Amino acid sequence: MRKARLFLLIILLNIQLLEGLEKTIIGYWLTSESVVEVKSCGDQICAEIVHLLVEEGIDPKSVLDENNVNANLRSRLLIGINLLEGFKNKIDSDGSIRGGKIYNPRDGRFYKSKLKLLNNGNLKVEGCLLFFCDGEEWRPLIVTLNEDGSYSAEIKNRLQ
Repeated sequence: MRKARLFLLIILLNIQLLEGLEKTIIGYWLTSESVVEVKSCGDQICAEIVHLLVEEGIDPKSVLDENNVNANLRSRLLIGINLLEGFKNKIDSDGSIRGGKIYNPRDGRFYKSKLKLLNNGNLKVEGCLLFFCDGEEWRPLIVTLNEDGSYSAEIKNRLQ
């Protein structure tokens, strides 16, 4: 009986350690319109657009930030811009990160935002205006550099 309890305790500790290792949003994410790389930028996190999902025949590297409210930024490329501002590089015990803003390229504005790492491995990303919030779930990706210099990506094997 004592060995069974010890074995169960070891299993529970290993599960908790593995769950702790997964509590990061650093990496690549598939959004509804792009692939984003979330990375550490000093004591904050940033989320750089690395690829756009566009219609066939459109070069993703030619899409501009044409909806930006700042007219001086409308000629910059969307690939390479940072979507997040003001988020500390620390996840709360409930899997949330608060206190920052997110940029929405569709309307060129920043919104108060919150991020939450869900149990299924997805990242819930919300932008809020006053009391109204809207958002989406970003799915984690495994990105691989191929021998020819190109990249390939696949969705991590997680629960849906």
